[in-house]
Amino acid sequence: MGRLKSLEEMKEIIRERTGKRTVFRRAQSSDVESVLERLSSKDPDHWATEWSRAAKPYEEEGMNHEQAGRSREAHDAYLMAYTYYTIGRYPVPYTSGKKKSFHKSLELFLKASRYFDPPMERLEIPFGDKIIPAYLRLPRGEEKHSVVINFGGIDSYKAECRDYDEALLQGGLGSCAVDMPGVGESPIKGSTTAETLFSAVIDYLEKRPEVDARRIAILGRSFGGYWAAKMAFVEAKRLNAAVVWGGGVHYFFQEEWQRKSTNAESYLMDHELARALAFGLENLEETVKLFPSLSLKTQGWLDKPSCPMLIVNGKEDLQTPIEDLHILLEHGSPKAARVFPGGHMGQTAETLPTIIRWLKKELQ
Repeated sequence: MGRLKSLEEMKEIIRERTGKRTVFRRAQSSDVESVLERLSSKDPDHWATEWSRAAKPYEEEGMNHEQAGRSREAHDAYLMAYTYYTIGRYPVPYTSGKKKSFHKSLELFLKASRYFDPPMERLEIPFGDKIIPAYLRLPRGEEKHSVVINFGGIDSYKAECRDYDEALLQGGLGSCAVDMPGVGESPIKGSTTAETLFSAVIDYLEKRPEVDARRIAILGRSFGGYWAAKMAFVEAKRLNAAVVWGGGVHYFFQEEWQRKSTNAESYLMDHELARALAFGLENLEETVKLFPSLSLKTQGWLDKPSCPMLIVNGKEDLQTPIEDLHILLEHGSPKAARVFPGGHMGQTAETLPTIIRWLKKELQ
């Protein structure tokens, strides 16, 4: 099991990621430094309070711009407020302060979304006696559109799909952003049968008149890549393409890897909690008991037919073993794969454009 980082080590990682990676990619260095100066402990509610303090001026600025009819400025300010509230709930909202930050992040994202172009529609997709909140964005035009069901992992919720949504839209593809099971506003926890959530999303999209039901794909990032891989088998006939980006399928779920990778050097904090809580668990010991049952090899999926699949990861990933990319290639239908330099998800300047090009080709 990896070593927990000190507060000073965390601060250095945050500085390195500011403006570049994860929830910090839209953060401004001056704001971040102000927060880090005040951050005196790793207490989760102290964390949430200080990042929320950074969000508040942008929230007020957005309201002022909105009242004055300055749409672009309101959009930008609300998005910055959303960014800092999201950092406040990161990686998972498991305390009262972090939960408050999470709800504020949703509120501010929806305020910013009033100015998205093309527009965003917040969906409430039927799921038994529950609903699946989702964000749908389609390219402009009267024709039927292809749509990519788009989601992240244990700490990246549907609002964080925005940059990926934008890339898909620029490629002429629609996006339906959702939370994977167990995170964000998902109505269910992760389990061996939680893929039913994504089948319900496909059911809904097939009925939308603006959506081409013959051109629906799925893109899962990080832990979300697991669900994308499973759906490629479960919905082999209804999905046209699946991107497994940094997701585990078998070796990831074994006790040895879980113990080795939890609190990996590449993960900022609360890794054990983030993995466990997505499945309604409390700690690593409970996780290592449940996770082997999630293996797609154990469940018997790997040799079954799948829709076209692209598997992507970084060669030096410390969170998901590269062997899970190989095992997908060694079983079942032929698949495409691309390994990039670097760590988790292989996040280079060419990674996302490569994925978009592949999706466009498969969804033509």
